[in-house]
Amino acid sequence: MTQKNDQPIALDLPPVDPLPEATARYFRICEEKLGLVPNVLRAHAFDIEKLDTFTALYNMLMLVPSGLTKLEREMIAVVVSSINRCWYCQVAHGATVRALSGDPALGEALVMNYRVADISPRQRAMLDFAAKVTQASATVEEADRQALRDHGFTDRDIWDIANVTGFFNMSNRVASATGMEPNAEYHAQAR
Repeated sequence: MTQKNDQPIALDLPPVDPLPEATARYFRICEEKLGLVPNVLRAHAFDIEKLDTFTALYNMLMLVPSGLTKLEREMIAVVVSSINRCWYCQVAHGATVRALSGDPALGEALVMNYRVADISPRQRAMLDFAAKVTQASATVEEADRQALRDHGFTDRDIWDIANVTGFFNMSNRVASATGMEPNAEYHAQAR
């Protein structure tokens, strides 16, 4: 299937038309706050219940108060997406890391190889854990969780790291399998 300029994914799943008022309002808020409606939301708009479920889980993991900063959660998203080679999420969340950190080099380093990024030992431990969960989750042991505790993470923080990692492993696979394209605007943001 060919990618059309007005479609966020290669699959032919037309959005509900017209969108329910709550969804249209949510998309308007995205336009106001982000300057765009992320293609991942447009892609899910063929089924409003799936869109609502996706956004509720994303918002719960990424936006509510946590022992992890918003930047740290976005860093996890980028590293997981880099390991999984998810084009959509590397671009979208790399732009968010650049914006939140004020450091264009950090977003690029995390996409390319987080081990060369100028980050704290605490953040490195967090990303090492996320990488291990992504690459070989069955090999995670108590020593891996203890390494996070040794860097000041609580058990609740470890739960959040694991859940953010798991969410992006799932969404990376969906984005890659469906040919989801990042919004063009992401490429120029926070540079």
